[in-house]
Amino acid sequence: MIAELTPLVWTILALGALVVGLSKTAVPGGGTLAVALFAAVLPAKESTGTLLLLLIVGDMFALLSYRRHADWRVIVRMAPAVVVGLALGWAFLAVADDGWVRRLIAVLLLLVVGVTLWRRRAQARTGGEAPVGSGAVAAWSYGSLGGFTTMVANAAGPVMSMYFLAAKFPVKAFLGTSAWFFAIVNIAKLPFSIGLGIITPSSLMLDLVLVPAVIVGALMGRRLAARMDQRLFDRVVIVLTVVGALYLLV
Repeated sequence: MIAELTPLVWTILALGALVVGLSKTAVPGGGTLAVALFAAVLPAKESTGTLLLLLIVGDMFALLSYRRHADWRVIVRMAPAVVVGLALGWAFLAVADDGWVRRLIAVLLLLVVGVTLWRRRAQARTGGEAPVGSGAVAAWSYGSLGGFTTMVANAAGPVMSMYFLAAKFPVKAFLGTSAWFFAIVNIAKLPFSIGLGIITPSSLMLDLVLVPAVIVGALMGRRLAARMDQRLFDRVVIVLTVVGALYLLV
């Protein structure tokens, strides 16, 4: 497969790998752009397996940068729902049509964005102090959807970004919690992905070539995150979530 890739395809894949690094250390939710780039130039299943391994590399850099800033109570609270979502995603991926699955995920993502923005605005009007989206119902809703979407399309970034954003995490707590969450979940996905045959020797070789781009993106992201304003951060996450959902929809 590698020998058949054109210079244009290599450029797109390298850009996608760069985005993976950036999304892990600066802009959670931006990884959906990498999903789009990889799916545009590789077969669907091969793109998913190839991207998963690069995401795990990015997770390691995110942990190096933000491992001390995680909110473990949130991660533990969501764990059972994520496991359920992963199992449902694995079963669904084995039987469903790729196009239909992506469209379903897109609709759910847009609903998540809409509900999150509505709840935050309602809280601002009422002057409530409790974090939006921090209860058990929200944890199960976002957690199961996150597990499902990450299994079928590596697209849980926008879902979890909306949950952490709704909980009003500061930038570093947001990035630290995301880092540990995705490191654990992506490693847990490996047996499922190998069983489905979406990780192959060809994808492993391709990943070895693309890992340097992930590293460059991660280092760029660390410098960017140190300078990022909280309001700008929130807006970038929301915009990338909507863009990613629209991509999956079409």
